[in-house]
Amino acid sequence: MRRKPVERLVAEGGKGEGGTLRRSMGVWQLTMISIGATLGTGIFVVLGQAVPDAGPAVVISFVLAGVTALFSALSYAELAGTIPVSGSSYSYAYATLGELVAWVCGWCLILEYGVSVAAVAVGWGQYLNELLDGTLGITIPTALAAPPGQGGYFNLPALLVVMLAMVFLLGGAKESARANTIMVTVKIVALLLFCGVALQGVKSGNYANFMPMGMTGVSAAGATLFFSYIGFDAASTAGEEARNPQRDLPRAIMLSLVIVTTLYCLVAAVAVGAMPWQKFKGSEAALAGILKSVTGQNFWAVLLALGAVVAIASVVLTVLYGQTRILFAMSRDGLVPKAFSKVHAKSGAPRVNTVIVCLFCGVLAAAVPLGQLADATSIGTLFAFALVNVAVIVLRRTRPTMPRSFRTPLSPLFPAVGFVLCVFMMGNLGAVTWVVFGVWMVVGLVIYFGYGLRRSRLATAEK
Repeated sequence: MRRKPVERLVAEGGKGEGGTLRRSMGVWQLTMISIGATLGTGIFVVLGQAVPDAGPAVVISFVLAGVTALFSALSYAELAGTIPVSGSSYSYAYATLGELVAWVCGWCLILEYGVSVAAVAVGWGQYLNELLDGTLGITIPTALAAPPGQGGYFNLPALLVVMLAMVFLLGGAKESARANTIMVTVKIVALLLFCGVALQGVKSGNYANFMPMGMTGVSAAGATLFFSYIGFDAASTAGEEARNPQRDLPRAIMLSLVIVTTLYCLVAAVAVGAMPWQKFKGSEAALAGILKSVTGQNFWAVLLALGAVVAIASVVLTVLYGQTRILFAMSRDGLVPKAFSKVHAKSGAPRVNTVIVCLFCGVLAAAVPLGQLADATSIGTLFAFALVNVAVIVLRRTRPTMPRSFRTPLSPLFPAVGFVLCVFMMGNLGAVTWVVFGVWMVVGLVIYFGYGLRRSRLATAEK
């Protein structure tokens, strides 16, 4: 139950084995990291799953999911401005709830980031094939474009996108942020282009019977769509590489959530207006299908596929970045081996950490059929979100006079609501997901009590 003082967390910011992380990012780069980790596979494939539940009212479902995410985002913004370090919710828990809870939170984040990278990378290969087919008339053979158990032997595109992200990350945070900003710009332009083209096919009759399944359907779709917002917390992992973290981190988190929610609602409104909602069922590439239907040409669909390829690559890059920085913080605290906190003197990047994480995630994506294991991403994220909401309440009680660049309004009410919503979402996940989560937690606790408990820097300082 030992806690790490906030002042010590902040004082150690950026310091690793053999070097320090470089403070090179402003509010724009941080916002782009957050958008990069959030805006991707969700909007390009999620409509096919959500619209059949909500009908044209899927726009309301996006708003409901965004409001649900907002409560946790407010808590993240407060803690990111108060404790501007790389560990995100792991570090927040360490300062407020104790080492064991912090370890569990960090272990959940490893599950969230690692498995989500693998799952997203698998989807990237599918979009790459669509792009190649539409432009060159060729596709990568299934044997090399799908993992075992899904018709293939080795998913080469999935490994390729992870290795590409690794090259950028090894160059340093500034270079990675620049590449991500370009990719985020491309995918925002692609979505706006979709809206501009598809708007020509909007028919008012498609909005009739606006809420066919009632509020039950809207709520069910909202629960599905909530996971389209996972990723806004990525900016908080850059706390030790931001030039002015106390000011810029809260702004980046809130700004990214507003931009993403606006884009989601805009795209959804145009999509259900351009195609009857009953036709969305079973469609994994609904947006591309709408463009083909409206224009009668393949060109716009190919252009959208290019946007999807870039969008998913951006998600892979930013999520891998977040994963390496969380492990960096855990390593510096002694809970995982020192190799993860070793910083390269020239690039200012944790290179060993980056190579290990990218190789692991790349092989996982290429060789393992993830199946329902990917659902564990959601439960790990929600658990971390819930702890952040609790941490805000605890820190307000234990350190009420601490300077805060952003304060969650109506605390402790809003953090409490955020906690309840996260627990509610977790309760709606399937039994298999809970079993996977339970096994993952048992493995994590074995590692902590066998390794981290005695090697923790707080533990060695007590001796």
